[in-house]
Amino acid sequence: MNTMRQLENTCGKLYMQKDIKGFCHLYSGQEACAVGIKAAMRTDDAVITSYRAHAWGYLMGISLHNLLAEVTGRKTGCCRGKGGSMHLFTKNFYGGHGIVGAQVPLGTGVVLGMMCKGQSNVCFILYGDGAANQGQAFEAFNMAMLWKLPSIFVCENNTYGMGTSAERSSADTDYYICNDTIFCVFLPLLFFQVDGMDVVSVREAARFAIEHALSGAGPIVLELLTYRYSGHSMSDPGESYRSSEEVKDVRATRDPIVLFREVIVSANLATPEELKVPVYADTITNVQFYNTKLRCDLFLIHSGGLDGVVVSICDYHAEGPGSNSLRGHSWLKAGLASRPLGA
Repeated sequence: MNTMRQLENTCGKLYMQKDIKGFCHLYSGQEACAVGIKAAMRTDDAVITSYRAHAWGYLMGISLHNLLAEVTGRKTGCCRGKGGSMHLFTKNFYGGHGIVGAQVPLGTGVVLGMMCKGQSNVCFILYGDGAANQGQAFEAFNMAMLWKLPSIFVCENNTYGMGTSAERSSADTDYYICNDTIFCVFLPLLFFQVDGMDVVSVREAARFAIEHALSGAGPIVLELLTYRYSGHSMSDPGESYRSSEEVKDVRATRDPIVLFREVIVSANLATPEELKVPVYADTITNVQFYNTKLRCDLFLIHSGGLDGVVVSICDYHAEGPGSNSLRGHSWLKAGLASRPLGA
């Protein structure tokens, strides 16, 4: 969680320096949600989430270097600089999606694909409270229940959908029961609410959800009560719809890193002095090191020429596009026709 916090701090600075272009959504404050779920996941379990994806990308195996390179548009990024801040992908991590709520039906399709392949795995399908009332989410719930898919739908309720509070946008703010007065009263779907600022509670809830989903009982819905410290995105100061006192109060009383540190100390697993310097200092050093290393990486647009075009083609065609020319240029002669996907 320390690494994730420092990663997001670094991304915020890169955005302010105009090294990150476009949108940038930070996960600071919500770290316990991701870390708790990842602690319960097994090999080849999958995750799909929204555009607030930096922390999840790191947890799913993208190195700090590749992640920071991606969000700054460099060739060494996990998606060669083409995904940017919102669209991160790696093995068993299906994004990073910029369209609100779009990942819910997509994640349901991921689980259907797993089932068709005979895999005994689950997919955690994360969405925010701002997407919780969308029709496509309810349609995905219905299909998952109909086919008894091992889908784990997770609503990360950080209390604000962009700049609108849950109370102003929802007739029923208990998202874990999927607005039962509207929909879930008709659907026998298991659901419950969890403290999303308590990493241990999230881990245990995720373990239960995996066991339930793989029992053949079908999908489950979790609502994680959490909070984001920053605005909706870096272009949102987050001050017009909530007070600075509110943010300070959450930081002082519910910060997931502080809460977990207290658990460790109270269980006599470490002393406060042992937790103060080493890990935190190393985390800062690592992130700063990779940030500095980025300066040596080329931007995607600097690849240029025919090679850059072929790289783009091979990103989308495993065996090439089926033709040896592109707008009059023969890329077979360049010796690049057999380049494998992602090379």
